[in-house]
Amino acid sequence: MNTFVDRVILITGAGSGIGRQFALSLAAEGARVAALDRNAAALEALEADIKGRPFARAVADVTDASAVASAVADLEARLGPTDLLIASAGLGKPTPAREYQADVVADLVRVNLIGVSNSIGAVLPGMRQRKSGHLAALSSLASYHGVPHLGGYCASKAGVNALLDSLRVELRQFGIAVTTLCPGFIRTPMTEANDMPEFIRMMTVEDAVRRMIDALRRRRPFFAFPTRDVWQVRLLRYLPRPIADWLAGRHLRRLEQK
Repeated sequence: MNTFVDRVILITGAGSGIGRQFALSLAAEGARVAALDRNAAALEALEADIKGRPFARAVADVTDASAVASAVADLEARLGPTDLLIASAGLGKPTPAREYQADVVADLVRVNLIGVSNSIGAVLPGMRQRKSGHLAALSSLASYHGVPHLGGYCASKAGVNALLDSLRVELRQFGIAVTTLCPGFIRTPMTEANDMPEFIRMMTVEDAVRRMIDALRRRRPFFAFPTRDVWQVRLLRYLPRPIADWLAGRHLRRLEQK
């Protein structure tokens, strides 16, 4: 049975990268895709590629709570109540200590954490009233432990994990599932723009989204992948701090030599 046929799936950051691939893949499975992004032209291009399947689009910046709420109300008026939220709008920028920029860290938190919260806030009242629904947000393996050069990004994604862990327990009584998606590095326009070092293994966006859709289909509470990288970040998280710092220092030296 296809879980997503005729389900209304709201995807933030749908204009590019991971969000766009979610929209294409889920539309192909028969979902009714509600696409939200701040880039109107990207949404128009996505609609053309959806090729006549049930689709609605709205322009909003996820950091603006009132704009998101208004956009979601418009999308739901056209497609129906949201069955599944995939909060995938995100920002990734390096924040090395040598050129530390507090405003960049603030931007990362606003998009990656506050943006997720704003998206949840727009759909959760309706889900609670209906006593059904599914909330999912894109976190990262970088949420497990601070990584050199990526402190702001790691902090923002760790916040996503904490938020969803809390909501998962509280919302169970309302019949609402919560899924935290923690992929490793995925090859997207954003990661390519950040000039990722060659030693970091990258997944294709098609493969990563396929795996995440399977996790959503199973309503898994937490999904981290690929396995080959999960054990490394778990090691950093649970090792004694001096050893974890030594291993992170090795990663830093490789970054500075690239």
